[in-house]
Amino acid sequence: MNDHKALILDEVRKYHQDTLSDEGFVPGVSEVWPTGAVHDVEDRVALVEAALELRVAAGTRARKFESVFARKMKRRKALLTTSGSSANLLAVSALTSHRLQDMRLRPGDEVITVAAAFPTTVNPILQNGLVPVFVDVELGTYNPTVDMVAAAIGPKTKAIMIAHTVGNPFDVVDMADLAAQHELFLIEDNCDAVGSFYDGEPTGTFGDLATVSFYPAHHMTMGEGGCVLTSNVVLARIVESLRDWGRDCWCEPGESNTCLKRFSYQMGTLPEGYDHKYIYSHVGYNLKATELQAALGLSQLNKVDDFCATRRRNWRRLREGLDGVPHLIMPVATPRSDPSWYGFVITVEPSAPFAAAELIDFLENRKIGTRRLFGGNLLRHPAYTDVPHRVVGDLTNTDIIMTQTFHVGVYPGLTDEMIDYVVSSIKEFVEARG
Repeated sequence: MNDHKALILDEVRKYHQDTLSDEGFVPGVSEVWPTGAVHDVEDRVALVEAALELRVAAGTRARKFESVFARKMKRRKALLTTSGSSANLLAVSALTSHRLQDMRLRPGDEVITVAAAFPTTVNPILQNGLVPVFVDVELGTYNPTVDMVAAAIGPKTKAIMIAHTVGNPFDVVDMADLAAQHELFLIEDNCDAVGSFYDGEPTGTFGDLATVSFYPAHHMTMGEGGCVLTSNVVLARIVESLRDWGRDCWCEPGESNTCLKRFSYQMGTLPEGYDHKYIYSHVGYNLKATELQAALGLSQLNKVDDFCATRRRNWRRLREGLDGVPHLIMPVATPRSDPSWYGFVITVEPSAPFAAAELIDFLENRKIGTRRLFGGNLLRHPAYTDVPHRVVGDLTNTDIIMTQTFHVGVYPGLTDEMIDYVVSSIKEFVEARG
């Protein structure tokens, strides 16, 4: 590092100290955010150092992040993307590739999922001309059971795509076994669940593909950004092609002739010897992340285990503080799991003497941020009014979630004082309404 660069980065560290606030928490005045990112001085330095190099497109840091993150998640390949949503799009799109031959998904094939979801778990199914098949979920875990999914399998079913809701794993071992028995692909939407475990193994390691989000609300952040994980090298190559304009070439940007036969290919009806860097084997996108995002991601990755531990601790403090409060259904971890929680989910019992909306309004007026459980029931939204789909069973709990469920924060930026204020506020509201 040259002296000028070292001086700049030293000034960045001083600047970071200048931005720190020592204002204490003031109940009812200070915001208690439901989600948020936690950044330290090393994050700021990492971003500025990457910016100084003016390598904006994905480069060495992006490749390093993919390698380190794949090892951490126990997968062979990690492919950085622009977001968790684009990771979901790539994962589903990969299953439609001609390279999978008879196993590929085709328009009209079915994918089992849930309507109590974030929309971009479901959207890629529709965007690829596939048909979502919706099943209900349990209250408490907010995940479907294996029996619910098994009942939905039909002659057109080719895949299962489900999220580990708010970091709480679904029964992914038995779900993976079910998928294998019926020769179905399994995609784990792991966007809310980095750091969660099932039977001692990280979520995201059980499916054919898994996806991650690095949006600020999640367990670690790049600002925006996401990742596709897989141990199947064929699927990894398809995802990479789809992410990188659909090109057949696997050279990194700025590199040429990695395969040593750049001008020796004949593909499609192109003339023999057409430049392999400009041969396209998929109808793809440009969904690559940037070097600056990777720089921040590498810095955040050093802290993600501590972030997850704090999320667990905050969740436990809320759970213990609210234990026994009437009219509220408390969240529970799926058996055999150790969740790294995204949020603390509360369902107001339908028979309660108050509605969830009243409790939400009370909390929001106290500067306690709340969020619904994503789409509640996606089929009730205008975007999905006329989409092709199938529902198996009823969506009773999904409709309850739509009207009666919300979550408050557990992210690492919250202090014990803030958590206790959330607990006391909820208790005060419930006690006042009997």
